[in-house]
Amino acid sequence: MILYVNCCVRQESRTDELAREVLRLLGGDYEEVKLSEENLLPLSRERLDRRTRLLEAKAYDDPMFDYARQFAAADIIVIAAPFWDLSFPAELKLYVENIYAAGIVSEYDEQGRPRGLCRARMLYYVTTAGGPYTPEYSYDYFRELAKVYLGIKETRLIKAEMLDIVGNDPKAILAQAKKEIKL
Repeated sequence: MILYVNCCVRQESRTDELAREVLRLLGGDYEEVKLSEENLLPLSRERLDRRTRLLEAKAYDDPMFDYARQFAAADIIVIAAPFWDLSFPAELKLYVENIYAAGIVSEYDEQGRPRGLCRARMLYYVTTAGGPYTPEYSYDYFRELAKVYLGIKETRLIKAEMLDIVGNDPKAILAQAKKEIKL
């Protein structure tokens, strides 16, 4: 199963357009989680306490873990996250809080080292930026999270940048980025 985590909020999102090209090239059906349409909540004290109780009871089938189970079961994950204000949209961090459940997406060994339980063999991180793109505060975070905590060894960055620089042709830049996609 291919999971498409869509963090795009604009109707005519360039990031979504680039991600849908990745999905087209991958072929087949996919499940989409459009974060702007989900009711993602941060881990308040009450939600954190509830999650802790459920995880201690190994109640992994609780609806609180629907996103985590879906993420862990995916064979390929495509994340579409525009580069906003030097990072990714806040909804993506909320999504991470909602999927990170020990016993579903990861576990810890006797020495406290994480071991990922996700079955995905690849995570594609798709982004666009109006200016120059710097991966340190977005893609690099997900690459390390995938490798160290989720067990997804291979990740790939797919990007189009400098889209809003005066004199640049954003449609041409996006078209070139689509041609350069390597799966």
